[in-house]
Amino acid sequence: MEWVKKEEKYKVPIKSWCSNLEGLAMTQAEDLAMHPVVFHHVSLMPDCHPGYGMPIGGVIAADNAVIPNAVGVDIGCGMGSVRTNLPVSETSKENLREVVTLIKKYVPCGEGNAHKAPQTWENLDDIEAYEERGWYSSHVKKLAFKNLGSLGGGNHFIEIQAGDDDRIWLMIHSGSRHLGNVIARFYNDIAGKLNQKWHADTPGRDLAFLPTETAEGQNYINDMNFALSYARENRRKIMTRFKDAFTQVFPGTEFADEVNIHHNYAALENHFNKNVWVHRKGATSAKKGETGIIPGSMGTPSFIVQGLGNPESFMSCSHGAGRVLGRLQATRELTPENCDQAMQGIVYDRWNKVRRGKAKGMYDLGEAPQAYKNIETVIEAQLDLIKPLHKLRPLGVVKG
Repeated sequence: MEWVKKEEKYKVPIKSWCSNLEGLAMTQAEDLAMHPVVFHHVSLMPDCHPGYGMPIGGVIAADNAVIPNAVGVDIGCGMGSVRTNLPVSETSKENLREVVTLIKKYVPCGEGNAHKAPQTWENLDDIEAYEERGWYSSHVKKLAFKNLGSLGGGNHFIEIQAGDDDRIWLMIHSGSRHLGNVIARFYNDIAGKLNQKWHADTPGRDLAFLPTETAEGQNYINDMNFALSYARENRRKIMTRFKDAFTQVFPGTEFADEVNIHHNYAALENHFNKNVWVHRKGATSAKKGETGIIPGSMGTPSFIVQGLGNPESFMSCSHGAGRVLGRLQATRELTPENCDQAMQGIVYDRWNKVRRGKAKGMYDLGEAPQAYKNIETVIEAQLDLIKPLHKLRPLGVVKG
């Protein structure tokens, strides 16, 4: 742990594994420390940076309450990885490019891109059971079926990696797509209106909460869990198609040690002798012996880790490297030439241009390696939370 901060105005202290926390993230952490339902302390992971309401890379426990924005709009966003039996030496840039081309054929990539035909999943057959929920619509249902098995945009990715065990690994990062976003925004709006009605002492509408004994709180938990299941199935389908693409180029490949985990969710857990709702927003569960995934940027290593079960972080660790530049800032300050230099030796598509907004017409460099913290430093800062098992170097990258 890097530091602990206690102030008289706080309800609970802040404990941080992030040494240099930027101003807005600190303000958001202080809001959490003064929140009426937050229990014991606020934990900040070493990849911590500003989010919406709560910093990304933050972990809190809530007493008999859930906070929609402490989970976030991409409910169930998370990671998947699998180890192959293929030695790194048996790959080349040419055959990795073949795999990347096939992945883009099998998996819709980018915001707004989905399958043309509805996909199948038995749990989606019951989506009409949510028809009485305010977030449900025929449009949401249609997109839920077509988005299943699609990557999305932003920081979501599909990667081929070289492990320090001399084996090729496959890794993906994706979530619940449009479904989780709709559910999250709907319940945050409800929480905001109810908190205003109750004159709840919350530090701003962005951290509105729902008591778990209320119908609204129970509905959020139920619908969040539906989105979590959807996100897990989305990653499973992507990984299945990723394996299909890989075995077309490398026939006979075998797969093992598969992991599929969330890093945006809330769960009822026991900490400090109390059952509480642990919210991990951009944070990974790191219970003792539990396998986790901490990715770097598209040009830097990722890590397979094992949790140490440290109670001070609510048995959590970081979910990635964490940003040092916002997307717009990176696009304005970086150059394609410098970003290409950082991606040397890696198979990837060149930078696209921004299609709308303030940066329209500029190269979109928001996901370049320079926009992220040094992953080695981030791992080093949390060795009391995790034990690194494997270091994985990117060989081929597909971005949304």
